[in-house]
This record gives sequence, C-alpha cells and structure tokens, in this order.
Amino acid sequence: MEDRRRPRQLLGRLLPPLLLATGLGLFAQSFFLSRTPFVDRSSCAVGAAGELLQRSLGLGAEEVAFLRDRGFLSNGDAQDASGGKNGGSGCWTPRRADAAAIVVVDALRFDFARDHLPLSVGARLFNHTVHPGASKLYQFVADPPTVTMQRLKGLTTGGLPTFADITGSFGGASVEEDSWVEQLKDAPWNRRRADGRDAKPKMAFVGDDTWADLFPAQFDDCHPYPSFNTRDLDTVDDGCLEHLPRLLDGLVGPRDGYDRLEGGTARNATSFELLVAHFLGVDHVGHTYGPNDPHMERKLHQMDAMLSHTLGVIDDAPRDSCVVAFVLGDHGMTEDGNHGGGTSEEVNAGLFVHFSPGCHADGEAITGEEIGEHSARAFDSIHQIDLVPTISLLLGLPIPYANIGGLVPDLLPAPRGDDKLQPAPVTPHAAIALALNAAQVWKYLDTYSRQSRDLPRDKLRELKELLDGATIVLREAIALSRAESREGGGGDATQASFDSSAWRQACTLYKVFLAESTGLGKQVWTQFNEGGMRLGIALLVVALLAAAPFWKRSVRRELGGIVPLPLRPRAASANGGIKENVKGSEDGPDPSMQPFHCLEVATALAFMIFQCGVLTFSNSYIEHEREIVTFFLSALCLLVFRRWYFASTILSSSAYLPLIVALCARANDIFITGHGLDPSIRLHPAHHSVVFLSSLGGLAMLRRRWLESTPKKADRATLSTAIDVLALLCMAGSWWEKRSLDHSRTGFSMARASIALVLVGLALTLHELVWPRNAAQPRGSRGGNAWSLQKGQIGLFRVLLFLVIVTGPSAASTAAMTVIQCAALRLMMESTGARKVASPVMAAVWRLAMRHSFFATNHHCSFNRLQYSAAFVATNTFHFHLAGSSLFMNTFGWEILGSSLVLVYSRAGRSKMGHARGNVWSWFVFFQALEMVASCVSVSAMKRHLMVWAIFAPRFMFSAVFTAVNLLLWIFDVLVMGLGSQGSRSPDPAAKRG
Repeated sequence: MEDRRRPRQLLGRLLPPLLLATGLGLFAQSFFLSRTPFVDRSSCAVGAAGELLQRSLGLGAEEVAFLRDRGFLSNGDAQDASGGKNGGSGCWTPRRADAAAIVVVDALRFDFARDHLPLSVGARLFNHTVHPGASKLYQFVADPPTVTMQRLKGLTTGGLPTFADITGSFGGASVEEDSWVEQLKDAPWNRRRADGRDAKPKMAFVGDDTWADLFPAQFDDCHPYPSFNTRDLDTVDDGCLEHLPRLLDGLVGPRDGYDRLEGGTARNATSFELLVAHFLGVDHVGHTYGPNDPHMERKLHQMDAMLSHTLGVIDDAPRDSCVVAFVLGDHGMTEDGNHGGGTSEEVNAGLFVHFSPGCHADGEAITGEEIGEHSARAFDSIHQIDLVPTISLLLGLPIPYANIGGLVPDLLPAPRGDDKLQPAPVTPHAAIALALNAAQVWKYLDTYSRQSRDLPRDKLRELKELLDGATIVLREAIALSRAESREGGGGDATQASFDSSAWRQACTLYKVFLAESTGLGKQVWTQFNEGGMRLGIALLVVALLAAAPFWKRSVRRELGGIVPLPLRPRAASANGGIKENVKGSEDGPDPSMQPFHCLEVATALAFMIFQCGVLTFSNSYIEHEREIVTFFLSALCLLVFRRWYFASTILSSSAYLPLIVALCARANDIFITGHGLDPSIRLHPAHHSVVFLSSLGGLAMLRRRWLESTPKKADRATLSTAIDVLALLCMAGSWWEKRSLDHSRTGFSMARASIALVLVGLALTLHELVWPRNAAQPRGSRGGNAWSLQKGQIGLFRVLLFLVIVTGPSAASTAAMTVIQCAALRLMMESTGARKVASPVMAAVWRLAMRHSFFATNHHCSFNRLQYSAAFVATNTFHFHLAGSSLFMNTFGWEILGSSLVLVYSRAGRSKMGHARGNVWSWFVFFQALEMVASCVSVSAMKRHLMVWAIFAPRFMFSAVFTAVNLLLWIFDVLVMGLGSQGSRSPDPAAKRG
C-alpha cells in the first residue's frame, strides 16, 4: 500500500516547483517579445520624396513640384547629378556633405568630452580663430539598456532595440532592419553623386568588432578587433591608430602640401565617403580601474591627441568640399566604471560635431522659441536615434524605414548655392527635411499600428493632429513663397519669403511632432503577449499557494505554539528563573517568551512581504535594496538577541550569535567598493594586502576548524585540507602579482593553479558523497548524516573559494565574514528550548544574510553592476563559455551558495531536530516564490513605465535567476534527498506523545 502511494506523494511534492517553473517560463516568453521588425526599406527611387510628402502629409503635386524646382527636394531627373541649385544630388533632399567620419570613443561620458579633451574639443569650441570650421558639443542621450550592441543598432537604424536583445551583446547578430549603413552601400550612386566623382566611394571601418557583427558585408575596408577583454586597454586603440591616418587620407582627399606620404607613396589611393573608428580603451579602463584612476587620465590624453590630429586633417579638407566628423560616446559610465542601466551617468554621453570650412555650418540656429518655451524643449537635447535622420540626409540618403528619431536642424547645413561656395537659405531646407522626417515616422507608425495593437489609438490621434497642424503651417509657407515668386515674374522667391516666420514655425511644429513620436515609441517599443503574461502569473500564484508552508502539519503546530493563546502552565526553576518549557525543550517555546516569539515572527513576515513584494513596485526601493536588506537583517538579529538575553539566567557566549551575524553584515559594508576592479588600485580598503592576506589566512583557519568533527581519517583529512590551503596560497600569490604596478605580471599562472586545485577538491568531494569510503554507517543514520553534512560543507566551502577567485581580492574579506555568518546561523538553527528560533524567522535571516552577501560584493539587480573582469582572472583571451560561466558564478554564486547551505542544514540531523529544521527550507523557497510572483506582477503593471527597461525589467531578470537556482535545489531535494515535504505527511514523535 505504501509503495502505491509513493509515486503520488512524489508527484505532489514536485507539483509546486514544476508549476513555478512553467509559469515563470511562460511569463518570460510573453514579456520579452521583440519589437515587430520590418524588412521594408526606404526608397531612393526618382520622385520617392515627393510621393512620401503627398501620401503622408497630403501635399499637392504643384507644391511638391515647386519644392523640387527650388532645390528643396532632389531633382526628379536622375541624370541631373552635377549639382545646380541642389549643390549635389541626393535621394530625397540635396546632399549636404561629401564625406563623414564617425569616431566612437566607447563610454565617452559628457563630462569627459567637455572637460578632458582640451587639444581637440576644447580648442575648437573656444578658439575659432585658430581652427577653421564650425564645432558643436551636445549632451548625447542614450536609451537603456546602455550596452554597446544595442546602442549601435539605435545609432544606425533609428529604432529602439528591445531589452531582450541584450543577449546579442555577447554573441553578435546582424542588423535586419533598414539602416543608413545599408543605404549607403545599396543606394544608387547616380542618385547621390557629388563633386563629379564617377566611381562610387567606399566605406571603411576599424575598431570594435561589434560593427563587423552587425554589418558583416557592408564595409569595403574592414579591420575589426576583439572587444570582450576588458583588461586589454590598448589592442583595439592601437589598431585604430595604425589604420586611421591612411583612412583619413582617403576620406578627405588630396590636400595642399600633403600629396605624398613619407617614402613617396601617393595619398588618397582609395576614396572613402564614410569612415567609422571605434575606440575601446576608455570603456575598458572604466571596467578595470574605474573613471577616477590615472589610467583613465592617460587614456583620455591619448584620445585627445588622436582627435586633435583627426580634426586637423578635416580642417585641411578642400574648401569646395564638406567633411563632417562626429565624435561620440555610445553610452556613459557610472562611478564604478560600469554601464548597462539607466542612470544619468550611463545615458548621458558626449557628442562633438565638427564641420570642415567648406560646409558653411555656422548659420543661425532654429531654437523652437517661435511658438513658445514648451516647444523649445524639443531642441534642448539630442537622443542617439536623432542622429540617424541627420546622417542620412547629410549624405543624401533616404531616412531608414523604421526610424523614430527626429532630425537635428543645427547639424544639417544648407546645400551650397549656385557658385558651390555660398550656402542656400537655411530655413526652408530645414523645414522640408523635418517634413520628410515627420512623414517617414508617421508612415512607420501607421504601418506598425496596422500590424500590432500596441500603439494607443488616442495617442495616434493626438500625433495626427500635431502632424496636420504642422503641415498646414508648411503649406502656408509654401503658398507665400509661390506668391512672391509669381509677383517676381516667375523668378526665384525672395530671401525674406524663405526666412518668413511660417517656415520657422513649420520647423518647430514638426520637431515637436517628432519628439512626441519618439516618446510614444519608447512607451510601446516592445510587443507584449498580454494573455501569456496573465496565464503565467496565474500559474505562479497557484504554485505559490501550493508551496505555502501552512499546509504542513509541523508548521501549523509550530506557529500554534507562538501565536497568542492562553498561556500554558509554567513551572519555576530552582533558581527562580523560568523553566524552558513544561513539555520539554523541543516541543515549543517557553510560554513567557510568547510575546517575543510573536513579535519576531510578525516582524520577519512583514519584512519578507516588503522585501519580496512591495519593494518590486518602486524604483527607489529597488535602487536602495542593499540598505533595506542590511537594516532588515540587523533588526531581526537584534530582536532574536533581545529574546535570548532575557530568556537566559546565565548569558553564555552563544547568546551573541545573532549579533555576530549582524556585525558581519555591517563589517562587509566597509569593503563593498573595489569589487570587479583591478587589484593594483590602492584606493579601496579591500585591495590592501593586509586585508586580503589576513582574510585568506582566516579562511584557512576556518577550513581547519570545519574538519574538527570529521571522523579521524588522518590521510584523507590531511589531503583534503592541503588542497584547500594550497588553493588559498596560490590565490594570494596571484593577487600579489596583480597588485604590482608592473602590468606584465598578470598572476594568471597562480590563478589557474588555484582554480585547478578547487576543481580537484570539488571532484574529490563529489566522489566521496556518491561513493562513500565508510559504508558501515547508512546514509540515513545519524552518523551517516553527520558524515554527509561534513562533506557537503567542505564542497560548498570550495564553491566559496571559486567565487573568491572570480571576484578578486576584494571578496576575501566578504568570504571570511560569510563563513562566520553561516557558522553562526547554523548554530542558531540548532538552538532549542528558550533559544529556539521559529522557522519563518530563521528562513528570513538566512535569506537576508545571503542576499546581503550578493550586495556586499558590489552587485546589484542591474546590468551596470556586472563585473566583466571575472572572465579574465586567469587569461587575457576571451572564451565565450568559460567567460560566461565565470561571470555567472561571480554574479549569482552567492545565491547558489546560500541556498545550498540552507538546504543542507535544513535536512541535516532531522532525526534529532524533528521537522523544525526542514521547515526553514520550506519557508526559504516560499519567500523566493513570493518574490518571483511579485516581480512578475510589478513588471507587468509597469510595462509602460518610463523606468521599466532601466530598473524593473533587470530586477525581474535577476529574480528569475534567483528563483531558477532555488527551483533546481528544490527539485533536487524532492528527487534525491527525498525529504522535501515528507514532514507534512507524518507527524514527528513528539506529536505522537502529545
């Protein structure tokens, strides 16, 4: 009969974790859907621009013909490519620039560009008499996630890559949507030809290989360099500096006095119209040393010298040509040197634009103040996607089909006039360019709304009203210019008519429309499967209810002895104190301590409801989660210590265990900085040799202490201890070398030896657990359980050593504190009688302590806290799977370690402690399931929130990984250990006696 019931019991115990896994997978799949991609391409065909204005804005054929005749639109005759009023042919509007150089300085924060580039940026902003041409510096706003691949997609397509695409940053994926890079490759040259060049110029690239992943076949002269090794500060930059002079010569063309290289080789052997150079040194210095290190000063000085030379070459460009240089950062960086989130330091990059003297880019700016201050805000800042329509029209290209960025009029100089040296009127050209941009964006949004219901109809109506209002003003401006042209006998309209307020108002209104469209796109740029999300949440709620510990009889009995009930009789002890319990020390708490117990349980549950549930709905709480966790942990430990203090007539040293847990957490906060940074940085206390060497020595002593209760097997115990101590010695040697200012001393050999020893130790532990040497004691017996517990602890200690290796010397002190905390928590779990800690309180303390270890190593539920240096602790070569495993363990290893310890300690010695210890694991997984359900509900409710991709979605993803770790251990508990929920089926012996 028992054999028949066993499969059903096993299925019942497996149901909650399987339901939780199914619900989580369904919700994640429904939430992280990519934005609907479009394979359509904007056309460079004859008359494409006029057709777009007629269909999207409703302009008449006569109005379009007038704009074409006056040179505001490209001439419809494909053979007329020599210029004329157009000053250069183009697909939609006359081409403004003959060539462009895009210099990406990865992680160039705005303050870096403003304050730390005096020879290049500073000299051209404040000394116009020495340096010809026009220069402008902008705050360049990125959209989260601030990861290079996502930012480059936005900079080339004008779209908003989805948050789920962040995985592409580690694997590489080509751009499928329309982009100005592809248009530059495919657009017919006879539609864009300028300066009389018959042969189509080429595109060149050098630098970060992400560009080659995104555009594998577009660049004619391509020199990619690997980008993942954040400890390599110079390889990519040196490669760029090697190729840059030759590529600049081909971009600018022959210059007076510069017609030969050293050795007589002719310059400009190859002609380019686009040069992309992507430097990585600043970003890598940030990841390795932080932004305030001398290495950053040296690297910025190198970038300043490079930019000064590059801009000097552009200043020497021929006066009858226009060459534009864009110097930009794809994102910023935090004060820790990281990026990926949405803080102001990460999203505010720098953009410096420099025009050669032939561009005539010093005209009057359009500010938007013509119709009020509210419209001027649309001109205040530049979002990265705004550069896409700007670059497209500069080079005579059509704007990419799925672009939602708004043109920057200040960066679009008017085409040259009839004599090729004087500019045409600025305002009407800007107005028509903005009108084309608005028409393209509306066409995309209208097409998108027909295929997806994500765009709110009321918002679309408001946008349509803005667009129609701007078009009315544009038609009035066109009518005024046409009337003056007729009055002039059919000749050109006067300059005054082209600079009328109607043209300027049209510019402002179209810019406001584009700003509102971009805002709408940011709210609904991903497609959600609402039905799948609801079903996933429903399954998660069912799993949460099924996992609730209240279904277990032992939990109900334990809580029944804590909640305020009529006080049971109590007996006075011989010395006048309170006897621990009239039923015995294991049955329940002392009745006199009931108020204390009740307060502890109520506080623990309230803290868990807040930390697991309420916190996930507030971006401010999420950002300050470390401080919240530290406070909750300290408060709970103090409450337990308060009860222990009053419950004991003689205060022994063990009464201070809760204080030890709280004090270790506070001590960890001292060493929170420096994690993931190079050990040679002496600014962080945790990097000091005294701190990490003493911490490693403490770990070695704790390791020996861990073996005291091991049965006397001198040979095996000595070998096991020697492996771990030798690994610690190798670790110390590796860090000592890495602390050296001589960066040729990498410490890699010692780090590899340490990793190898840890892996050997783990294999030895696994072998002993699976094939125990002493089979005389069954695994279920008390002696067998003690032996398995000891081996399990040693195995988890070796996992801790691996975490310390991949985190760096700053983790040594954290590891020592964590070991002390775990030892104290284990003793607290084993306390009985008056010092017995209720299982929900114990689970809450465990959870807070382990989550605090995650935060104490300077991690956070945000991608800007990922410590990429973990991939290079033993090598300078990037290996995807090894690097990914190291980064995963660096980030989530503390959760794995803590959850495993809770499971091991909960199941150890069960015959001695009854079910009370097993209930700790039940509460622990219940709290994690509660956090997962709350995270899903919060991210679902906040899916249109401004900070969803910067804060709420990363918090959800980290919670999902934490839950996955607990799910694997939960299933392991049920299938392998066989004790997952057995306590709910059979009462313990004490219950039978009751």
